[in-house]
Amino acid sequence: MTRRQPLLYFEVHGEPGPYLLLVHGFLSSRAHWILNLEALSANFCPVVIELLGHARSPAPDDTSAYSPDSYVAEFEVIRHFLGIDRWFVCGQSLGAALTLRYSLEHPESVIAQVFTNSNSALAGGDWAKRVMPIMEAQAQQLERDGRAALDKHPFAPTRSRRLPRAAKEALIADYALHNPIGIARTAVHTIPYSSVRDLIAARRYRLSWWQAIERKASANKDGSRSAPSPASRLLTSTRVTPSTSKTRRASTLR
Repeated sequence: MTRRQPLLYFEVHGEPGPYLLLVHGFLSSRAHWILNLEALSANFCPVVIELLGHARSPAPDDTSAYSPDSYVAEFEVIRHFLGIDRWFVCGQSLGAALTLRYSLEHPESVIAQVFTNSNSALAGGDWAKRVMPIMEAQAQQLERDGRAALDKHPFAPTRSRRLPRAAKEALIADYALHNPIGIARTAVHTIPYSSVRDLIAARRYRLSWWQAIERKASANKDGSRSAPSPASRLLTSTRVTPSTSKTRRASTLR
């Protein structure tokens, strides 16, 4: 890959060491991780990004930039830009869906995947159909009313009653930087297409092939075997059948 300047805003924290990509959710920002950075930096080198239209990241006019596949490509751009071989990835909510897609598409670049609090990540095949009318309505309001629509949004951090003071203040400050048009484009062009459920189901059909290759490649002279790859661990720990069925177990890398 040709090294280029990443499109997404990102920050690198801590000392050089195992890198950890942190991706926040819809209408959040780098401030999502503010209470975790000190502890994480003791063992990792956190790379904190901001989604398009959110806080310090741009809001491109090209709507294709907001697609989940474009985010996968951008994560790889950041990895190459920083000269990282493999890294840990962690996503929350929409960020969980995007990082899971990245792990599935680039297992060779991922040491382990962690995700939390995501409706969209493993939503059924009708997710786009169900959520699109809601997202389109929000987008129209954002395009019409701008910041006023953002201030009235249920996710506005000013509405929170449980956040620690430091986190709330940081989130409010970053919320003021959000671009209403960029948020509207995220609502329509990212969220409805974010589920990886069917992608995981499709990849599971290839699992026996992955395992056969790994058994052959990882067998040592003494007959022992090395640990399975991230791709295999992600697929074997996830029982996802096509979108008409239910998820039996949450997918994680262990």
